[in-house]
Amino acid sequence: MEGCETVEREVDRVTTKIRNVQNIFSREANKLCDQLNILRKEFGEVVDENYVLSNDQSSILLETMSRVKNLVGRLATDHRDFHSAVSKVGKAIDRNFNVDFGTITRDGIFSGERAQILTQVVCQHLYRQGLLDIGEALCQESALNLEPKYKEPFVELHRILDGLVVRDLEPALNWAYENRQALNAQGSSLEFKLHRLAFINLIKLGPRHQAEAIHYARANFSQFVSKHEKEIQVLMGSLLYIPGTIENSPYSYLFDSALWDDIHETFIKDACARLGLSVDSPLAVCFQAGCIALPALLNICQVMQARQVTNIWSGKDELPIEIDLGKEFHYHSIFACPILRQQASETNPPMRLTCGHVISRDALHKLASGNKLKCPYCPGEQNPADARQISF
Repeated sequence: MEGCETVEREVDRVTTKIRNVQNIFSREANKLCDQLNILRKEFGEVVDENYVLSNDQSSILLETMSRVKNLVGRLATDHRDFHSAVSKVGKAIDRNFNVDFGTITRDGIFSGERAQILTQVVCQHLYRQGLLDIGEALCQESALNLEPKYKEPFVELHRILDGLVVRDLEPALNWAYENRQALNAQGSSLEFKLHRLAFINLIKLGPRHQAEAIHYARANFSQFVSKHEKEIQVLMGSLLYIPGTIENSPYSYLFDSALWDDIHETFIKDACARLGLSVDSPLAVCFQAGCIALPALLNICQVMQARQVTNIWSGKDELPIEIDLGKEFHYHSIFACPILRQQASETNPPMRLTCGHVISRDALHKLASGNKLKCPYCPGEQNPADARQISF
């Protein structure tokens, strides 16, 4: 972060200098252009080819030419200064950012089967973003045969989202109706919010559609009374202001565009939950996590290189240090062995002892002595074979 601030300060200096020079040059250039136009008009009226300039005219013309020459020279000098300022920005970037990421990568990490998995993840990300044509092209060029189940949900998803962008609620309402049971099971309020927006759209049409709005409310809001009684009462109260200007009433917030932003986010969240997908693309999550972890990894690599211990990390599938990515990246529980201070993995899972304490499998093997194992936290003894692997 400190490196970004340093580079930003240098960029601000350059932009400030450019802005100041531009203002000064524009002002002086406009003055000279006005003066030259006056001279041009004055000399343009001269018909005699043998006309001789007076001393005053010659003096004015020479002075104007000198001012033009000085302005051009000053502009050239300022332009050279720009190169110096811009070069400082480049030096600040080189000084504060490490462009060599080879020290934190491993050759062949995405080879063989992993390369196909990576391509599949990229394709799914493109499908999530609605870039279906690009995803299909990538599948064809990489000879990746994805099953239709990976693409079809996103085709329908983006068809509905495109409708919400142009404020067409019908596709979303149809989808919510078809998946009502599943949405109710997950506690979703999507269908109510869609009907609320449809009701508000009728209110916007004015007094002529008041009866239609009331009929729509009677037909669709009764099923939501138990969960959204207060919101429905508010919507019914807004009917009192239809003959006047409802936009200036206490219910004006119902016409805020934020409701459309909210329904867009709600639909994505509930639709992904219905399809068994995460709200965020796995590729985007990995990219964001990598951006957060990158500075710390670069720093630790520099320290390891300085101490000539780079081989300690190269042979392991774990990071050399713990990096806190923030609560937004906490998706499941993790277990760190209290004995070895290592995070559990597939090859080193947590093991539950008969006394109830949990340690890692590597710690279990190191503490075991033949057929006996004494718990490091209590006096209990057991056979190491009695330990059971657990999952969080």
